[in-house]
Amino acid sequence: MKWWLLALMLGIYYVTPWIRWDRGPNLPDQAVLLDLGNRRFFFFMVEIWPHEFYFVAGLLIMAGIGLFLFTSALGRVWCGYACPQTVWTDLFIQVERWIEGDRNARLRLHRQRWTGEKIGKYSLKWTVWFLIAMATGGAWVFYFADAPTLFVELFTGQAHPVAYITVLILTMTTFLFGGFFREQVCIYGCPWPRIQAAMMDEDTITIGYRDWRGEPRGKLKKGQAAPSQGDCIDCMACVNVCPMGIDIRDGQQLACITCGLCIDACDDVMDRIGKPRGLIGYLALSDEIRERGGETPKSVWSHVFRPRTILYTVLWAGIGLALIVALFLRSDIDMSVSPIRNPTHVVLSDGAVRNAYDVRLRNMHGEPRPFILSHTGAEGITLALEGQPGLVVMVPADEQLSQRVYLTARPDSPAAVGHQTPVRIWASIDGEAERIYADTIFNGRNQ
Repeated sequence: MKWWLLALMLGIYYVTPWIRWDRGPNLPDQAVLLDLGNRRFFFFMVEIWPHEFYFVAGLLIMAGIGLFLFTSALGRVWCGYACPQTVWTDLFIQVERWIEGDRNARLRLHRQRWTGEKIGKYSLKWTVWFLIAMATGGAWVFYFADAPTLFVELFTGQAHPVAYITVLILTMTTFLFGGFFREQVCIYGCPWPRIQAAMMDEDTITIGYRDWRGEPRGKLKKGQAAPSQGDCIDCMACVNVCPMGIDIRDGQQLACITCGLCIDACDDVMDRIGKPRGLIGYLALSDEIRERGGETPKSVWSHVFRPRTILYTVLWAGIGLALIVALFLRSDIDMSVSPIRNPTHVVLSDGAVRNAYDVRLRNMHGEPRPFILSHTGAEGITLALEGQPGLVVMVPADEQLSQRVYLTARPDSPAAVGHQTPVRIWASIDGEAERIYADTIFNGRNQ
């Protein structure tokens, strides 16, 4: 399962920037793109603008609740199967195994003097690690620019220096974290092991050693029966395969990432010595108490579906549903109004009072659209546009445009002689029923 998930997640990571998506002539054709220059995020048919950051916030909240959900149900399953540190460390260890051999061969190579064989194998291993790390850093920058264009620019020396710096930093961090630091990042650098305890309870399924079955442990001697000896033959297979270097027989520990490798190793040994599997296995604290007393453990589903996990699932699904509804109900036009503060108003020669505003119009549509501006909320006020003969502003496709707008109140109008008068500025599209508005204040002479 770990290898299938590793291949799936790495495949998604490396391939996603190269997926094309036709959005017309005015937008990029990359399916997933974080366009920092234009401050927009594209995900297939979805386009997120800066003022819609609540979508990103919602996704981050869903990610956090999802992490709480999986930890509450299955312990540190994220750390053991899907965390980037685990995924790249597993990949680096597999490369190490291909080049240097099994664990015993790697230990012998590590202890021997620097010979031609050792230098050659280490050089090959570090080269492959560095290429994987470089591909990792390179794939990351492709999410922020058109991947085919940036790929050519990177190899022809035409890319922006920020791209090279980013690739270098990610290459070196991946090379060091995955190849050398490994479990030290999880133990000393990651805050999640300290937080996970709050998400777990006696019904959380995690990895445990059935000491009531395995103890007292002892070496298995051929031809000799040991009726008082437990099933554990102290072969250390569970310790040797653990990427964190812990002994699960000592109980649940901070460093355990619930990867399950000790389960596979122990089951393999149990098969060879003719003992039943499950000496090390997935186990909840409540089941441990039951099994020690000779009772049948609860079903897996009763551990997974319980009030805490159901609450997390409802919260997670509710936020996701709200985001989907908001996505489909959002308007493809938007407007914001900012009054000019210096000066707040101008008194004209005839006694009329004029206020200026910066109106930002957003056209989130694939074609140019004419925005018709108007106002309501106060009598005796007229609206005019700077640089425009009428009240229509043409906004290009998938762009935003800033337009200076003037509201002028007649000398004898309540708005002109008053303090602050609420005003609503409207924008509509010619021939369409949808209208949007923004509320603001008109400052009179007594402001």
